[in-house]
Amino acid sequence: MTGTLHLRRLAWAGVEVRLGGTRLLIDPLQHAEPLVAALGAPRGPLPPIDPPAGTHVLLTHLHPDHYDHELVARLADTGTVGCHAPIAPVPREAGLHPVPQDLGSPRRVGSPTVTPVTSLDWRGGESDQVARVVEGAGRRIIHCGDTMWHGDWWRIAREHGPFDVAFLPVNGVVAKFEGYEADVPVTPTPEHAVEAAAALGASTACAIHHGLFHNPPTYVEQPDIEGRFLRAAAARGVTAALVAEGEPVPLPVGSPEPDV
Repeated sequence: MTGTLHLRRLAWAGVEVRLGGTRLLIDPLQHAEPLVAALGAPRGPLPPIDPPAGTHVLLTHLHPDHYDHELVARLADTGTVGCHAPIAPVPREAGLHPVPQDLGSPRRVGSPTVTPVTSLDWRGGESDQVARVVEGAGRRIIHCGDTMWHGDWWRIAREHGPFDVAFLPVNGVVAKFEGYEADVPVTPTPEHAVEAAAALGASTACAIHHGLFHNPPTYVEQPDIEGRFLRAAAARGVTAALVAEGEPVPLPVGSPEPDV
């Protein structure tokens, strides 16, 4: 199958992937009201998401800043909602019809192939989380949700890499809410994100999950995120992508190969 993979960064951790007539939204966010108590009011308005009928959704996990139920339910009227098998009962009980996938099990969604791979949530097993590999038109990307640092980066690279773009959280948040408190970052810092991209064999690291929420003392982002991300990437030889919401994400230079 020929074609070109197109990527666009959405609000917060959201990413849009287009290939041919297929459009995927990974962790799209439009409604911030349920997040205010813990994360604070967003620093700016979230741009509306109004994709065409037939748009599909992929979830990395069920934190409300990644699983916007109101938005997902609207998109599910004409498209599918993919999630890791262990969390499928939650959206199902909420009236959706999720398509469950096991770790490492690929699924064709229109033109691209999507595969859930290992991720690690800072709140432990009760907050099941996966990363999402998307392949098509000779390109391969990974969306890492809001994973912590973990030791499976290298295994993911061996089994699914290398990657053109790795979408990685960079806010290194210190979080203290809902009975979970720690004085260390529970999501990757800018330096952690770059190291993860290097381990994954990613040509480009695109920063996500930063800049929208900062609510001391319950949700505290790292300082100088963008500067640190750029410096760490330059030192590591990884291309750093700092992309504004709604803007396209560049793919590394090279001719896509047909997806067989």
